Amino acid sequence: MTGETSMMQATTHGATGARIAATLREAIIAGEYRPGERIRQDELAERHGASRLPVREALRMLESEGLVTLVANTGAWVSKVNAEECQEMYRIRERLEPLLLRMNVPLLTDVELDRLHALAIAMEQSDDVERFLRLDREFHLSCLTSATTSVLGDLVHSLWNRTQHYRRAATRLFWSHGDQSIHFDHHLIVNALRQRDADEAEQVLTRHIRRSRIELAQHPEVFDAD
Repeated sequence: MTGETSMMQATTHGATGARIAATLREAIIAGEYRPGERIRQDELAERHGASRLPVREALRMLESEGLVTLVANTGAWVSKVNAEECQEMYRIRERLEPLLLRMNVPLLTDVELDRLHALAIAMEQSDDVERFLRLDREFHLSCLTSATTSVLGDLVHSLWNRTQHYRRAATRLFWSHGDQSIHFDHHLIVNALRQRDADEAEQVLTRHIRRSRIELAQHPEVFDAD
């Protein structure tokens, strides 16, 4: 095998691995895999029409993101987060995500702000947990992608991904309580962004994340279940 052929194969495996990683990442975030569930590498390879090499590469990518746990000579599992770890991640979000939002405030266009307003209304009108979670994720992450960052954006996104399962489980628990504060927060964030009031946007988002952290702390069964 020539060096050129070897490089071409490595490039192909890398692209296939990235594609498999993207698909598996979305499946984990969507709740198709539960924390602690084993990931069958042969099934992934067959599903994607790939060899085991790009599958292993995909799993290594997701391990670096904290979504997958690899055990040498044993296999791969969807990573689990305990209550203490989740609380720590939310505390980090409380400090860093509002900072990232501040960086985005002057960059968001009127079209983007109109979309955020529409998402806030759609969440308020939704009676389906999964739809609400998809809209909520789109709302918050859409606020954070206009500013170019070298570390902060990826870190915040990773924290969202690693806690998504527990946000879903807790939301199902308190969905029927009728608390409208989450919707008020969304509208307050949009109004602050329209006014280009970075201070207000930061403060509302900090309270919003803190409220979610406190709600999760009140439901330890979310973590015991897995």
